[in-house]
Amino acid sequence: MRTLSIVPALFGVSIAVFLLVRLIPGTVVDQMVGTEGAYSEESMRALRSFFGLDQPIYLQYGRWLGALLRGDLGMSWRTGIPVLQMILSRLVVTVELTTAAMVVALAIGVPLGMLSARRENTALDHAVRVVSLFSLSIPVFWQATMLILAVSLWLNWAPAVDFVNPWTDPLKNLSIIALPSLALGTAVAAVFMRMTRSSLLEVMRQDYIRTARAKGAHERGVLWSHALRNSLIPLITVAGVQVGYLLGGAVVTEEVFTLPGIGRLLLWGVFQRDYPLVQGTILFISGLFLLSNLLVDLLYAYLDPRIHHG
Repeated sequence: MRTLSIVPALFGVSIAVFLLVRLIPGTVVDQMVGTEGAYSEESMRALRSFFGLDQPIYLQYGRWLGALLRGDLGMSWRTGIPVLQMILSRLVVTVELTTAAMVVALAIGVPLGMLSARRENTALDHAVRVVSLFSLSIPVFWQATMLILAVSLWLNWAPAVDFVNPWTDPLKNLSIIALPSLALGTAVAAVFMRMTRSSLLEVMRQDYIRTARAKGAHERGVLWSHALRNSLIPLITVAGVQVGYLLGGAVVTEEVFTLPGIGRLLLWGVFQRDYPLVQGTILFISGLFLLSNLLVDLLYAYLDPRIHHG
């Protein structure tokens, strides 16, 4: 049933993005006139007719939806290349950035959350909570800019302009993706830290934890063997939701670090008023987000056998 719920969700996204993108001032025709010289009124009417902008909005949506049902995201108005082809050509960059950011978030957030829970109401606990709150308050674009400025001034190093695939030069790729993933992952790390702390504190107060301690189990063994696994389910729930945040944050991060990913492609489509490209890209990103949440649901059964899926 959860799998089937993806279909109406994507249908709702398709309606929302189709209408919202048309609220952006100007059309592709206006962009062409503004960048390529003056056009006569007859030429502009011909261009609107060519792009189908002279048709009623419901007919435009119906034509696009019909193509979607056939698995066609349409053709880019500015390049003439299929939208799906353009997305897939940049998918590797965005997936790598999102994955690396998630690794950074988990590597920072979970240990700090465990440390904060074990040192509850101490100076260390308060310091970690303040740092996490500060991290949550920093916009991604500002943090990314400050990271670039810091490494440029202190290390005399600037991020590479040209992206290198991981299978071409792994070390070069790692040096390129390190700063963007750090900038994108730290805000999510703060969320993981707070969730790990609260979930672990709740589990540590359960009767079976007190029983394990009464039997003489070492505190570290109680934490890792008994408490941590049972506190992972809320964390995985948050992780599924944060994938959407990471995909959204990738739009800004890729632009700041000039990474040729889906996010930067989306921004280019917005600037050019390339409706098929914007609509198809947002729908594709939404599909990835929904699939990640479906994967989280499947992980529930593995971590907690008491949960059954219909």
